[in-house]
Amino acid sequence: MPQQVRTSPRPLGALVLALGLTPWIVGAAIAADAPASAPSTTSSASSTSSVSTTAAGKSKPALTVNLISAQRSDWQQTLSANGSVAAWQETVIGAETAGLRLAEVLVNVGDAVKRGQLLARLSNDTVQAELAQSRAAAAEARANLSAAQADAERARQLKASGSDALSAQQLQQYLTQELAAQARMEAANARLKTDELRLAQTRITAPDDGVISARLATLGAMAQPGAELFRLIRQNRLEWRAEVPAAELLNLRAGMAVQVQGLDGKPVAARLRMLAPTVDAQTRMGLAYVDLPAAAALRAGSFARGEFQLGQSGALSLPQSAVQLRDGFAYVFRVGADARANQVKVSLGRRSGDRVEVTGGLDASARVVASGVGFLSDGDLVRVVEPAAAKPAASKPAAK
Repeated sequence: MPQQVRTSPRPLGALVLALGLTPWIVGAAIAADAPASAPSTTSSASSTSSVSTTAAGKSKPALTVNLISAQRSDWQQTLSANGSVAAWQETVIGAETAGLRLAEVLVNVGDAVKRGQLLARLSNDTVQAELAQSRAAAAEARANLSAAQADAERARQLKASGSDALSAQQLQQYLTQELAAQARMEAANARLKTDELRLAQTRITAPDDGVISARLATLGAMAQPGAELFRLIRQNRLEWRAEVPAAELLNLRAGMAVQVQGLDGKPVAARLRMLAPTVDAQTRMGLAYVDLPAAAALRAGSFARGEFQLGQSGALSLPQSAVQLRDGFAYVFRVGADARANQVKVSLGRRSGDRVEVTGGLDASARVVASGVGFLSDGDLVRVVEPAAAKPAASKPAAK
């Protein structure tokens, strides 16, 4: 019997080379045998295409949404502005006499003072000595005037009686002495008043009610006339100097209500007092002077924001949850009859609470997605549901 030789499977390429066959012949043979298995492949591809078509025809909604329409209502029309808080009037207080030292300083920054209250005192020893000298000189001048008036009166009486005891020259001399004594008396009184005024000026007092906002007075320093010692905010009255564009100044009127944001974040009710008659040539901004109440949580020199209340006006608004902000633009999603969300670009205006005004791009009758807009894209299929009505609360049995 011929022996059977067991051979292990060999790769097709090695088998072709071992048999000495030309590779293209083997390729042709494989191609000829291919149709036998082709039907199964075609059937599998057809089955896969059918499944994909079925899945595409049954696409699911991207989101379940509620629809709302924009609401029209009256909103407060405002004009926002920024500015600085400043003193209504700030008074500079200084010494009026020279050559005297500050002997006493009685107030500091932040102290509330009354009109006429003593703020500081200058050394007055020299002034008091000069005042005493002036008083003595005035007393001497009064005595001399009294003697001169008596002599002049006697001379007039002799002249009136027709007596020749006094010559015309002597009579004129007595009258001249009277006039000179009167002049010296007036000069002495003027000197006396000057020294009394200097003594009063050694007392530096508040010219009005207010709050000390700055103090430069130093105990022992030599006071100079006109040099600033204190700065006073008159009547503790502050104002907000709002910077407003020139075109918007036409919408403002004196007496208009203003809401200014305080340092504690709470609004402060104020009133517009006046508008500046000029506009800055560089910034084209004008100043609006707003009176602030005394109890306002604001400080002079601080920055503040505020709004001018211009009146009521109609507004078409949506909840902020219905608006999508992207790339610097605002969008809403309007849903049509085909239940697809169409992205619509809109323009926004004022804000009030959780609502925002829509100034353009949306019809008032359009129905838009109320919330969840961040999960939608243009053309997405959505499932629309109506908001669930509030269920009546179950009544509890009365307690016995």
